[in-house]
Amino acid sequence: MKVIWEDFKASIVLENPLLRLMIGLCPVLAVSTRMENGIFLGLAATFVLVSSNVIVSLLRKFTPNKIRIPIFIVIIASFVTIVDLTMKAFFPPIYERLGIWIPLIVVNCVILGRAEAFAYKHGVLRSLADGLGMGVGFTWVLIAMGAFRELFGSGSLVLFDRTLISFGSGFQPPAILIKFPGAFLTFGFFIGVLNLIQNRGKSK
Repeated sequence: MKVIWEDFKASIVLENPLLRLMIGLCPVLAVSTRMENGIFLGLAATFVLVSSNVIVSLLRKFTPNKIRIPIFIVIIASFVTIVDLTMKAFFPPIYERLGIWIPLIVVNCVILGRAEAFAYKHGVLRSLADGLGMGVGFTWVLIAMGAFRELFGSGSLVLFDRTLISFGSGFQPPAILIKFPGAFLTFGFFIGVLNLIQNRGKSK
């Protein structure tokens, strides 16, 4: 159990797929204009990560090495189809906003990378923990970036059509935060904060 917990914990911060491994950045930079987008894309990616990791791990002894990548993609695509159809049926406004980024989960480097680097080499429980940890690490960065950009870029934070925080009409938000340059600035800011926290921890 200790090894499983370490796999899960390391994926959230120390091996965070976005802030540390720097993979799967495109959807994060594109959809993190709203916190709501981050919640749904993060949950979708986590579901696919966990499910594909488990299946790849279960089938790893029966998967021919030469054709493992196409097999991984078929497995991942199956779960992405489930997510795509479910979100389209039950959350059409969110589905419209996320657009192409839902089907593109199939080729997300985080998911295919973990299937190849971890699930194909480890047992089911460790693969599940790795997928869940990577998913949580991916999701919290998405949500945090979305909340930061939405709040300071538009002056309010909205979730399910309810305003959670508003700075009022007197606040003039820097619109750059909800544009593409703002995504890179916010991402760099998050990396800087994480580095600062970890460096202080090491010095202590």
